[in-house]
Amino acid sequence: MNATQTPNRTGVFTALRETPRPVVYLLIGVLVNQLGAFVQTFLVLYLTHREFTVGQAGLALTAYSAGAVFGTMLGGELTHRIGPRPTIIAAMTGSAALLALIPLLSRPGLYAVLLIAVATTGLVTQAYRPAAAVLLGDLMPEEHRVMGFSMMRIALNIGAALAPLVAAAVILIDWNLLLWLDALTALAYAALALLLLPKVAAPQDEKEQSPKQSRGYGVILRDRRYHLFLASVLVGSIIYVQYTVALPLNIEADGFSTGLYSAVLVTASVTLILCELKITAYVKHLRPHLVGAVGTAIMGLGVAGYALAGLGPVPIILATIVFVSGVMVNGPTMFAYPSTFPAAVRARYIGTHQATFGLGMALGPALGVLAWTQLGEGIWPLCGALGVFAAWCAYAGIRENKAVRAETESSADEPTS
Repeated sequence: MNATQTPNRTGVFTALRETPRPVVYLLIGVLVNQLGAFVQTFLVLYLTHREFTVGQAGLALTAYSAGAVFGTMLGGELTHRIGPRPTIIAAMTGSAALLALIPLLSRPGLYAVLLIAVATTGLVTQAYRPAAAVLLGDLMPEEHRVMGFSMMRIALNIGAALAPLVAAAVILIDWNLLLWLDALTALAYAALALLLLPKVAAPQDEKEQSPKQSRGYGVILRDRRYHLFLASVLVGSIIYVQYTVALPLNIEADGFSTGLYSAVLVTASVTLILCELKITAYVKHLRPHLVGAVGTAIMGLGVAGYALAGLGPVPIILATIVFVSGVMVNGPTMFAYPSTFPAAVRARYIGTHQATFGLGMALGPALGVLAWTQLGEGIWPLCGALGVFAAWCAYAGIRENKAVRAETESSADEPTS
């Protein structure tokens, strides 16, 4: 009876019905915030409109990206120390204040101050992500945890798909409204967190920790399997970003119109939004290390398929579908995996994972352009080979490290002196 009832009990609609109301509020906040996430996408255009050089604008974007990488680590540490809800409120409130200041600082004579403000904005804005992941992992029923992370990814993707449309309308009124609207959505998320999200205690509020446990990053440094998982995340994110970096260069070099690249982006977004929950409902029953490895391999295969781009639009669209299929298979499981660690170290594991993902997304564009200039279409077989390596790292890294888990769990039970 269990064998026949499990798929229905844990299907998409069942997971949606059994999603706790606080998780719904959390996902709404993520969506609202993402709808106004204009800075990283439009910062270069905004600053050149404000009479900065392209080089200055590019450096400012680099500063924001660097701040974002460290921001996820900061968010993990704050979540560990003060809890997820206060971290989200503090991060979003600080982000709103800094975003509102950027238009006032966007003057050539204040460039140095602007760089500091932009880097700090990236630091503060991304600090909410580990807190949201911890809260989602704590509140979502264990059997629906992977589905919960799939829902969060869909909320992010919907926001990312709609944000450029909102930005296009706002720019026609006033470029400064981009930053002010971004600040407003961040403030709305902070207010939602304050009023509707539950108070989940930080780990040390539940039990006084021993000195051994307080050195949470030492556990991560000793966790060799987790290092392999992080290697998979880093390499996988560098591969992932090439469909927005090297692919448009390839399409242009082959003489196709920019409309084809727009079709690729629409195909990827629509496929993710419509299909990811259903795919997650199937793969969440499988062993996580197999799901992570197979999905990563499929993603690499899809990106390698862009080597056929010269044959026309159909191979490009088909390769995109294969690529996105791999992302849908491995994405929710990979993002949910750090939340399975004991509460004493969970926030730091999540922060380290998201910082690694952000680092790959930051390095990917520069490495992609370099590979394209040196290898041309040879970048795609290289991505395929790296996909195989990342798949192996996922397989080896996600397999449970019982020694590390025993260490974190036993340290939580040790009496304090």
